[in-house]
Amino acid sequence: MASLWTVPIKGYQYISKMLPASCRYYPSCSEYASWQFEFNAPHKALASSSLRILRCNQFFKGGIDYPLVNYRPPKHLSILKFNAFCGKIDVLYWLVPQSMLANHSKYYVLKDFDAINRST
Repeated sequence: MASLWTVPIKGYQYISKMLPASCRYYPSCSEYASWQFEFNAPHKALASSSLRILRCNQFFKGGIDYPLVNYRPPKHLSILKFNAFCGKIDVLYWLVPQSMLANHSKYYVLKDFDAINRST
């Protein structure tokens, strides 16, 4: 279902490579929207992406603004058994907790671009 929403974003990213960069934020608004649709429900991702695009103008300072997603890790996750069964795993995204004092349900999404370059 996420690919239905990300196909127009990928098309825009392909076309925008030919234009000068104009986004005031990192990651760019299109990359932010792509990450939102990968990790959130479509209605939440659409709302967050729309608000981000509305903030991308000269009245806002810009800067680093990573997507914030809700995530509850599984209770019993045995990494050792999983790695032994599946082999080496390339990590594409890192989930960083928003606050150490909170209930750990909100995470920032960080993309590991080195993992993408190693796999290709």
